[in-house]
Amino acid sequence: MRLNDVLLDELRDMYSAENQLVKALPKLAKGAKNPELKSLFAAHLEETKGQVIRLRKVFEILGERATGEHCNGMEGVIEEGKDALEKDETGPSFDAGIVGAALRTEHYEIAGYTATITMAKVLGLEDVASLLTENLNEELTAAKKVLAAAHPILRASAKQPEEPKKPKSGKEKYSAQKSRDDEKKAAPSLRR
Repeated sequence: MRLNDVLLDELRDMYSAENQLVKALPKLAKGAKNPELKSLFAAHLEETKGQVIRLRKVFEILGERATGEHCNGMEGVIEEGKDALEKDETGPSFDAGIVGAALRTEHYEIAGYTATITMAKVLGLEDVASLLTENLNEELTAAKKVLAAAHPILRASAKQPEEPKKPKSGKEKYSAQKSRDDEKKAAPSLRR
């Protein structure tokens, strides 16, 4: 597979990822309790819409149709955000979980844009690299803003009194079993 084809696959992945976020960010904004987080998610939704438009321009430059190859990675990261919204946490601890999901999302995008920019530059596609760099810079800024908003949320969460443990939901039990299975599979390669 040529680098052009790899770049195109990666761009389709990013296009899908950004379109999935256009649907997911309003749910995070609505679900967050912290007003600053709500505002950050709403503002980043507008940036994300602009990123989708830039990606369409990239496909146009490449003479390709703007289509997404469904991004399973982003689907998983968004699922973690949904899980955070469904947690039984209260107060700042609820938003602390959302912060973790938001940062994972931003870093996933940062990795994708870093890879596609590098590929575009190697291929001499400076106009493509420039558009992708605009998206990357917005993602880097969004991650910094989430992290800045996180500090007071995390400090307040750390001061919350311990609550009695509630029984695990079916989804939590399933997730815990999957984690144990992963650990067992990884254990043989971790022995020294």
